[in-house]
Amino acid sequence: MVALSGAHTIGQARCTVFRDRIYKDKNIDSSFAKTRQNKCPKTTGLPGDNKIAPLDLQTPTAFDNYYYKNLIKQKGLLRSDQQLFNGGSTDSLVKKYSHDTETFYSDFVNAMIKMGDIHPLTGSSGEIRKNCRKVNN
Repeated sequence: MVALSGAHTIGQARCTVFRDRIYKDKNIDSSFAKTRQNKCPKTTGLPGDNKIAPLDLQTPTAFDNYYYKNLIKQKGLLRSDQQLFNGGSTDSLVKKYSHDTETFYSDFVNAMIKMGDIHPLTGSSGEIRKNCRKVNN
């Protein structure tokens, strides 16, 4: 899980996804939050809702370990990402990956291989969700 989350070193998120984090969370670097707030309105339904921000501010198009370095500095854009470094059992892995690029790469490859071996439910045994956050009705 921690290694696979490193995929967030590349990509972007819409304001609607991270708005609550930048305005309400306490475990966020204040200057980072302010930078994001300048482009993402506090109120929903405004034109800024569709603005996007990189998941990794330092190297948004490079697959590297800056994602983990950002988490240590409380600069994770998504709340779910920052939870990986928030005083819990995954803190040690985040620290390790932030300093040891080769271990991150190796663990990421192994995790992707394992995930590729998962056999998803299909047909009447499975469901393609319209919204990944909830079961279809």
